[in-house]
Amino acid sequence: MKAAEINSGCLWNSFGSGRLRRFLTLALTIALLGIGTAQARRKSKKANTPESVSDRIHALAQQLEDVQLADAGSIPQQIQKLVLDSLQGWMSQNAVSSAPSRYPFDVQVRMQLENYFSKLHYPFFGRPAVAVKPWNGGQLIAAGYTFGWSDFDRVNCVAIFQNKAGTVRLAAVTNFVPQTDLHYAFLPPSPTGDFRLIIYGNKLGKSQPRLTAILYSFDGNSLKNLWEKQDLYNGKIEVTPQTVTLRYLIEREYIQAVERGGLPPGHEAIYAVTPQGLALQAERQIPFKSVS
Repeated sequence: MKAAEINSGCLWNSFGSGRLRRFLTLALTIALLGIGTAQARRKSKKANTPESVSDRIHALAQQLEDVQLADAGSIPQQIQKLVLDSLQGWMSQNAVSSAPSRYPFDVQVRMQLENYFSKLHYPFFGRPAVAVKPWNGGQLIAAGYTFGWSDFDRVNCVAIFQNKAGTVRLAAVTNFVPQTDLHYAFLPPSPTGDFRLIIYGNKLGKSQPRLTAILYSFDGNSLKNLWEKQDLYNGKIEVTPQTVTLRYLIEREYIQAVERGGLPPGHEAIYAVTPQGLALQAERQIPFKSVS
């Protein structure tokens, strides 16, 4: 008999068929336990990973399904706190960062807000409105968004951040008015140097959208409401450094004209920019087509 055959036979005889089976079973058990332990570690690590802001916003938003704005309770405020706390932390890190970016800072802020709302699914949405303007040796950042779960059930938030000498602080917050979208227009600073912006938006319903516009002044500590117009029927706004022009319809006149099969008159109001805010300069009727 050859040596290899002798050794093989000795090995088999030393274990015996029963002992070999038990050895192989033990080896397989140890291997499976190792796989199970590794999987458990991975699951534990995943479970300990904190939820992202977008996950938490999504979880809160789900509670608003089939809920009207009047019954939304504190959920929009909880979402607002999540967004603003996270945004302030992100801004503070990026304001002092020396790493170059291919995007302007307002675009970066908008992208960050889009990321916070990225896990919302129809009909939920979060639409950012961001602008960055120089002021008082630094920057003012209007970081706003419209959060909604239908075309009518939606709320707004506009946060004013001040970035100066690499330090970012949350300076003021306004919720504008509910049920509208969100837009900005800017006026020159006041004679005392206060920053001035117009926030405006459109509310759906009653066959025509309705415009609301508010002029705010910021003195470095708080926002002050200087002028406002609400629910202008089919309203349009045009802003220049010297004037603010509103064009709109009057709902009663519109209904009467439709009943007669005609067209209602349009209306135009021109406001002059003054040190105190806005002052009515001229008001007149205009053709319907100039409003529509």
